Amino acid sequence: MIQGLLLALGQLFDRPILLVLVKSLALTLLLFLGFGFGLWVAMDRLAGFANEWMGLGSKAGMLADAAALLLLALGWWLLFRAVAVAVVGIFADEVVAAVEAKHYPQAHAAARDVPLGRSITMGVGSAARTIGFNLLLSPLYLMLLVTGVGTAFAFFAVNAWLLGRDLGDMVAARHMPYAQLADWRRGTRLRRFGLGAIGTGLFLVPLVNLVAPVLGAALATHAFHRGRRT
Repeated sequence: MIQGLLLALGQLFDRPILLVLVKSLALTLLLFLGFGFGLWVAMDRLAGFANEWMGLGSKAGMLADAAALLLLALGWWLLFRAVAVAVVGIFADEVVAAVEAKHYPQAHAAARDVPLGRSITMGVGSAARTIGFNLLLSPLYLMLLVTGVGTAFAFFAVNAWLLGRDLGDMVAARHMPYAQLADWRRGTRLRRFGLGAIGTGLFLVPLVNLVAPVLGAALATHAFHRGRRT
């Protein structure tokens, strides 16, 4: 995994991967800008109703702006990983193909390009799983707060497991039929968890988290093919 991460870092500025990084960051930021604008409009409308009923005057607008900024910051912190991985999932085939062409030419020659529709479906599924599982487990996270570190460990483990599946699927989809993915996942649980743990760790580092999805896709390619050799 460490050698794979170093190889992924070394290829980060190759033109095909750099283009995916720019496209995915631009689309992710655009989605959050849209979310922020919608949030601001909703808060502004709410402030208007509050002013009508309670006569708060300019304070209503100030409170609405502050609430919109706070919710946007919270949304960025909670949803960035889910949105960023989903967006990269749309372009992941380009990253995987670039890594395979450079390091695994025989596998690259035998690979099948993943159709755009399937890439979008996988990306949306990734975001839905991440948000859904974390919402479902939020009572557990809250209960573990009393332990001091339990919530952080549980959150990390759950998201490492989820991310390992998403990153692994980005590569496996090029080399096996969809019907075989479930069997492949069962036989690679530990390797994919290690992959997800490294990716989740990258998301925790400021600025590095911006390139974490692309690095994760490149690392997943190395993990997939090196795992097949063993």
